[in-house]
Amino acid sequence: MTTNDLPDRLAAWFADQISNADEVRVEGLDHASLGHSSETLVMTVVARVGGVERRQDVVVRQRPPKPGLLEPYDLCAQFEVLKGLEGTDVRAPEALWIEPTGAVLGREFFVMARLDGEVWEQQRIPAEMESDGTLRRMCESMVDQLAAIHLVDLEATGLASLGNGATFLDRELERWAAEMRRVQRGPLPAMERLLEELRKQQPEPCPTVTLVHGDPKPGNFAFVGDEVSAVFDWELTTVGDPLADVGYLELLWAMPVGITSKPSSLTVDEFVTRWEQRTGITVQHRNWYLAMQVFKVDVIQLIASMLYDAGHWDDPRAIQMAMGIELMTPIGLNALGITDELPMGPIYPREERMQAAQAPTSDQR
Repeated sequence: MTTNDLPDRLAAWFADQISNADEVRVEGLDHASLGHSSETLVMTVVARVGGVERRQDVVVRQRPPKPGLLEPYDLCAQFEVLKGLEGTDVRAPEALWIEPTGAVLGREFFVMARLDGEVWEQQRIPAEMESDGTLRRMCESMVDQLAAIHLVDLEATGLASLGNGATFLDRELERWAAEMRRVQRGPLPAMERLLEELRKQQPEPCPTVTLVHGDPKPGNFAFVGDEVSAVFDWELTTVGDPLADVGYLELLWAMPVGITSKPSSLTVDEFVTRWEQRTGITVQHRNWYLAMQVFKVDVIQLIASMLYDAGHWDDPRAIQMAMGIELMTPIGLNALGITDELPMGPIYPREERMQAAQAPTSDQR
């Protein structure tokens, strides 16, 4: 398979999905760089049906090369989540088709409708967005969409089958503990203490079981004007405790980038209050849920660092993610009342690996 024949391969596959089309072609094929855990292609599918051309802008989400950040990577489950959300108040892209075999692109993929909108993650925020109230309204819309996720009728959508909501907290802690153990090169005293305290202080879960997005960071929301137009990245979605999503967004809310970090944005307390008003659910044990999400993010960042260390990645963002572990772990420990200064252990790629990855190739000399 070559990159040059990619449009033809996709067009032939789309023709099989659009059974009444006389001709199908792909236009404007481009790669989009969104997130760390999947690969994304954007394009327009042009189908001629009965002499009339129909155009549809679509996004192709491929599973990442193995091994990835989030293994096992269940592309089919993501597709079913998007199908289940059709007709709800959640502004998720429409799921169109899935190719689960890898025969077309070498890796499985699914296709969803492309929605308009701009993602604000780390780019500079224009001053007028801060002064005219736009940022505040964007934050409000984002909180409303998070609430919409947690108000989805699990039975009516068929999404109740995603998991046992009653065991969610235990499943989450065990999943990320197992992932930490799988990739660690040696003792990790700070992260291991954080896990120990999370287990010791684990509260009773929220009595309301809901859909849980799993990664509701501000960068997974697109906006048209001051309204959320799309919610992305459903890789970690399951059924469980909605306060996990609240804790995750609370952790990321005050990070010094993006739309939630400015003086004119909602404060984190205003975010929590608005979410409670929209869902009717009371937020409790905020520190514990925040600390739980610190551990989860730590482990994901550790996986990235170890993928780099093992030579599976050459993306220098993995080193930045290792730095994130060092910055975030004390936040989680402090949230649980632990102020001890604990060593981090081997969270960074080995020095020789970093030097080898950063050395210029013969093409660069």
